[in-house]
Amino acid sequence: MVIATPCPLLIAIPVAVIGAISLSARRGIIIKNPAVLEQLDTCRTFIFDKTGTLTYGKPALTRIVCAPGFQESEVLAASASLERYSKHPLAAAILEEAQRRGCALSAATRVSERPGEGMRGTTNGREVLITGRNKVSGKELNLPPVEPGLECLVFLDGAFAALFGFEDSPRADSRLFLSHLLPRHQVTKVILVSGDREPEVRSLANKIGIHSAYAAKSPEEKVSLVREETQLGKTVFVGDGINDAPAMQAATVGVAFGQESDITSEAADAVILERSLEKVDELMHIGRRMRRIALQSAVGGMILSFAGMILGAYGVLPPIGGAIAQELIDLAAVLNAVRVAAPFGKLRDF
Repeated sequence: MVIATPCPLLIAIPVAVIGAISLSARRGIIIKNPAVLEQLDTCRTFIFDKTGTLTYGKPALTRIVCAPGFQESEVLAASASLERYSKHPLAAAILEEAQRRGCALSAATRVSERPGEGMRGTTNGREVLITGRNKVSGKELNLPPVEPGLECLVFLDGAFAALFGFEDSPRADSRLFLSHLLPRHQVTKVILVSGDREPEVRSLANKIGIHSAYAAKSPEEKVSLVREETQLGKTVFVGDGINDAPAMQAATVGVAFGQESDITSEAADAVILERSLEKVDELMHIGRRMRRIALQSAVGGMILSFAGMILGAYGVLPPIGGAIAQELIDLAAVLNAVRVAAPFGKLRDF
């Protein structure tokens, strides 16, 4: 009775979890839901957002195609006056180009930015709408031809004014990280989902080696896709924008990439403070190592306790000896579990 207590099971696993949370924090990874450490290594489907996750999220405005009757300076100034109230990655690119050209910005009123619908407002008495091509596809407009890369359309007082073209480079380690998921982590399916147009999404997917890509998806459609995949198996969703928060909630594990959005950070199970895919790999290794050491401590301690029970049943181990042996078993299990928090070599393998 003395040596049969399940202390290794009750103590070792919480100690291992706390150790993993501590190690993650030191590595710039905030664990909000400790269950992520156990579930992450068993997920076989990874779903990635595009902009800011597999790309650097810092697109540059490289092309302005104005409609007849509009000037680049006036369209850029009106757009920048609105975009300074937005956190969208393209907003920063528009503002930088407006500042570089010395455009004078005006106050904006009635500014609204519904997820997936673009941004609208009023500046200098003119109605401004900044949106995507797919949101106006039903209208009879003489739009420039589709080209690879990011783009947005600008409307002034309901009339098409200009097309802005952007370029956003994929992260240098994106292809290496994705290619190592199958051999190193047994990830069988990698999916790219984005609200951007088909050409830029497909172009990025080809560059980094993703075969399953979905473009022009609204936040609601992202959630639907993630739920469908989660029904087939455990999923991980990695994203960084406000639009990604609902999809993170629908996935088995939600990982927020960076800390640009408080809403996204609240929805995620883990928040990676540094925008680096290496940190995603570190999180996966921390979770795997925690599972292994916790299992060692719990199962090893229970086996030793069971052996002590047999010795006690045959009278070989007296009560006092059983009490001492149980304390030693508990101590060994806890000390082994504490190893999770100790630094160990490289935490990534790509």
